[in-house]
Amino acid sequence: MIVVAGPRQVGKSTMVRQVMSEYRERSNFIAVDQPLSDAVDPFSDQTTSTLTQALPGSPPNAEWLVRQWTQARAKAKTLNEGQCYVLAIDEIQKIPRWSEIVKGLWDADRAENLPLHVILLGSSPWLMQKGLTESLAGRYEPIAMAHWSYGEMQAAFDFSLDEYIYFGGYPGSASLIREETRWRHYVRTALIQPNIEKDILQMTRVDKPALLKALFELGCGAYSGQIIAYDKLRGQLADAGNTTTLAHYLELLSMAGLLSGLSKFAVQAFRKRASSPKLNAHNTALISALAGYSFAEATSDRSYWGRLVESAVGAHLINTVSEDCGIHYWRESPHEVDFILTNGRKILAIEVKSGAKFATPKGLEVFAGKFADARILIVGEGGVPLAEFLSHPAEHWLE
Repeated sequence: MIVVAGPRQVGKSTMVRQVMSEYRERSNFIAVDQPLSDAVDPFSDQTTSTLTQALPGSPPNAEWLVRQWTQARAKAKTLNEGQCYVLAIDEIQKIPRWSEIVKGLWDADRAENLPLHVILLGSSPWLMQKGLTESLAGRYEPIAMAHWSYGEMQAAFDFSLDEYIYFGGYPGSASLIREETRWRHYVRTALIQPNIEKDILQMTRVDKPALLKALFELGCGAYSGQIIAYDKLRGQLADAGNTTTLAHYLELLSMAGLLSGLSKFAVQAFRKRASSPKLNAHNTALISALAGYSFAEATSDRSYWGRLVESAVGAHLINTVSEDCGIHYWRESPHEVDFILTNGRKILAIEVKSGAKFATPKGLEVFAGKFADARILIVGEGGVPLAEFLSHPAEHWLE
């Protein structure tokens, strides 16, 4: 099987449909997902029961999945030798016990040597991974998709560097950037709302949904690119609960491709776990849609623009880093380094400079003095141009 997984609205379904168009009548693309009502506001104070109430019609279940698979089997059996039938199932994780069902069906097909190729798509990484590791080990090849890079948005939509920094990497919203009100509405209702309401609140237990939504809004709208203690976050949020709850909700937001909390770089693992998180949105569109700055206002405010540029660099690292790498920040007051990229014994300290004047950041000097094997990299004024940095995956800079 082929498993295509990643955040919402990054082109998973479009890519698979384009490939399947070559097979025409020898393929079928089916979607488990059902849209939420437009009346649902992810930032309203709704209860969990309201958020998870059944939608009109019966949702797809195990029986539906078996029926669709059986129909694909029947068509595969009618094909000539050398031909195959392709079945693609979108949002597979929405079906209870999906991985157990798929395992049984897949193993039966292999026993009969059926020419049936299966593609599974999903936008809830933690649910997908759980099912894949528990039931389907050794039976699939993963294709991970992330938010679009600067190079991809430039090639597909002719985005300038400033447009990418502000409007981010969502291909579906690219045609709306000249109408910023429509663009913000699209990001909130077609991107943020489904991510929170469907991929998190409906698919995993969240005792305080209003808190999770407030954490996301605060993290993207006000604090992306900043180090903030959990105690300070609690002070900014109503009914915040304890720090363990906040850390868990931040992990859920990260798995959904929305907002991460980077840990402090330290040799001792317990110091990393106990550190204050540095919040970073996975896509700067999420920041711009919530922060209240227009494109013109953002580019003219040097302080705000600098934070947005740093968030764009952080998002690029998060989206392009491999599983072997770690992303952290470093701070020993009063000195800081924006990002620390690691892979085994390799350490790269990255400082983002968006100002017009260049001076070697003191934090880099102090860090290099403490970690003699570390390399340093300045992104922006006086170092690697921002456009060049965003044109290569994270590990390119470790080489």
